[in-house]
Amino acid sequence: MENINIAEILSILPHRYPFLLVDRVLKIEDEGMVAIKNVTFNEPQFTGHFPDNPIMPGVLIIEALAQVSGLYCYNRLLSKEEIPNRHMFFATINNVKFKIPVVPGDTLRLEVELDRFNGALLKTKCKAYVGDNIACSAELGIWLLEKNKSTDN
Repeated sequence: MENINIAEILSILPHRYPFLLVDRVLKIEDEGMVAIKNVTFNEPQFTGHFPDNPIMPGVLIIEALAQVSGLYCYNRLLSKEEIPNRHMFFATINNVKFKIPVVPGDTLRLEVELDRFNGALLKTKCKAYVGDNIACSAELGIWLLEKNKSTDN
């Protein structure tokens, strides 16, 4: 079990404000990871989604789960030498279900479980909770491409 703070998250993920959606990793195990995202009213998406009834967009919940999947992969599946040479991109998003709205003031608990990994494709089963309630569940597939083979040649 480890705890990864925001400074360490910033050293691993390329995302920055306003798109970094993980605040802290609470637990890392061989089979998965648990992290949190503190949802605040000051985030830019709430100015338009929706002004009188702010709700975190589902696509951002999925992105937060993908970022935790990436953190898990970088922490447990890749060597330190491999990390700088890899980009991660969505490959698949399956069986997505949204159960309850996520609103400012909520703490989103992001749980990612390894399904399989073959070196090029990471598959995870993910759930996002508010308290004990599932807000979202999804199965994600993420391509790990070498930087010289990715879209930024």
